[in-house]
Amino acid sequence: MSELFSPLKLRDVTLRNRIIVSPMCEYSSVDGFANDWHVVHLGSRAVGGAALVLTEAIAVTPDGRISPQDLGIWKDEHVAELERIARFCAGQGAAWGTQLAHAGRKGSTKRPWDGGGAVAPDAGAWTPVGPGTEPFDPTYPVPAALDESGIAAILRAFADGAQRTLDAGGTVVEIHGAHGYLLHEFLSPLVNRRTDRWGGSFENRTRLAVEIVRAVRAVWPERYPLFVRLSATDYTEGGWDVDQTVALAALLRNEGVDLIDVSSGGAIPVPPGTIPLGPLYQTPFAERVRREAGIASGAVGLITEPADAEAIVAEGRADLVILARELLRDPYWPLFAARALGAEVTWPAQYRRAIGDRATMRPSTSTGQAREMAPARI
Repeated sequence: MSELFSPLKLRDVTLRNRIIVSPMCEYSSVDGFANDWHVVHLGSRAVGGAALVLTEAIAVTPDGRISPQDLGIWKDEHVAELERIARFCAGQGAAWGTQLAHAGRKGSTKRPWDGGGAVAPDAGAWTPVGPGTEPFDPTYPVPAALDESGIAAILRAFADGAQRTLDAGGTVVEIHGAHGYLLHEFLSPLVNRRTDRWGGSFENRTRLAVEIVRAVRAVWPERYPLFVRLSATDYTEGGWDVDQTVALAALLRNEGVDLIDVSSGGAIPVPPGTIPLGPLYQTPFAERVRREAGIASGAVGLITEPADAEAIVAEGRADLVILARELLRDPYWPLFAARALGAEVTWPAQYRRAIGDRATMRPSTSTGQAREMAPARI
């Protein structure tokens, strides 16, 4: 009996297994609208057997985008194309939801394959916002410091994004509080140097995250689960760390959050070699959150082998695994993982003729091909 392929019930949503499609930026949108690329990208992972398909970080405001090509959910017109994706995923047996996000001071930057750094003024640049006016690094734009009215508008925007997710047919919402984007910027004392009620103490630095959760929960139905992604550590002395992550996770549990998606890093640039990259390198963070905060957790980060994913769940280190790059390489990884683990899964009827063919005898990825070990920009 595979634990990885056992169902997981979160409120009234039952996931068919413990494999989740991580939010992965595609930088392929115009004015925030989903298009055929997003339908195929997300839909193919639902066909491939994942239990929950999450959108990329979907901006709740235009200036909350990372790049001009980010997906958006700041206006009602965005809903129709998202509904198309939700409907297709549900038809394949997968839950669908959004990762509501605001890029903060990391906004108005070029797509990775366009070289990164600040967007040129004639290419649609805008002034990003953050806790203060310090840019992420010298190649990034200088942000404007948020005032009370700006923060209030962002709270409303997250709530509106949750409502539009519901209108589109979503049954899960994740709030992006990691990777150096807006919520993480407020959490990290290395970035948040405010002296008002939004900065300084742990209570003040976590206030924005708590208030956004409350705003979302006010419109998000009780029957549906709410996730939050957190970076467990800044990998720098004096920064956000695992102890604070555990403490915040416990607070968020009491505010109606059901699962913490545990990643790491991104608040500030760190020297090469600082992050101990390797298979399952972030899983210990998820294990601590689950054990010490008393909340379900998701493990993410260089999980590629079915046996490793199985062990994470079976040993109680996390409640589910959240895959990114491995599902970019192979949208059908869950189907092959089930075969490797001896679990019974239902293949799409259109693909069943392939069962038993040599093509399904997928070799182990641990020795087959070199893995890119740089952290993903997701």
